Amino acid sequence: MDLPRRHQANINAPVESLDGWDGSIAYLDRDGVLNVGREDYVKNADEVVLLKGSGHAVAALRAAGFRIVVVTNQSPVNRGMFTHDDLADINQAVIELLLAENSDAHLDLILYSPYAPWEYSPVRKPGPGMLQVGRQLLSGLPLEVTFHSSMLEHKFDEGRSFMAGDRDADMGAAMQHDVRGFRVDCNVGIAGILDRLLDDNDDGDALEI
Repeated sequence: MDLPRRHQANINAPVESLDGWDGSIAYLDRDGVLNVGREDYVKNADEVVLLKGSGHAVAALRAAGFRIVVVTNQSPVNRGMFTHDDLADINQAVIELLLAENSDAHLDLILYSPYAPWEYSPVRKPGPGMLQVGRQLLSGLPLEVTFHSSMLEHKFDEGRSFMAGDRDADMGAAMQHDVRGFRVDCNVGIAGILDRLLDDNDDGDALEI
């Protein structure tokens, strides 16, 4: 079965538990949400530029009880444009910039899909696979990837969980994983929709794909 890759860890490595967590997850795309995206891809750590307020937004989501799972399509890896090690350096730069802006801006997981579109992987957005794996890891469930959350052997109420991203693929992944989807302005990032994310009555944009 296809599995995403995990930043600087084996995909099956345990994830630190959190006392009192209600199960809410903020699934976040990376480029255009946390850092500035590029038409020719962010290819090395020197090209990483944090979108203003991203660190403060992540910290606010954590304070509101969300765990943070970054889910990012990174097909340039399998296309040979850069390596897994290059991507690890890029992801680490994002982590460090978030924490430099706000020391509480911790990410629980970074998952990425190295698969190209023509590989038709269920762990490439708009497939729900990366979100499913994030849920399973944080919930301590055995890893399995299916094409739709309703097919999971182990069900979990996603409750307040949401997906925030700047592309149709992100909204598609939200819809297939049965969570709210929030469209982000790629020039502003997650800070621009923070109030909506913290509003439990906001249904998001999951149907706008």
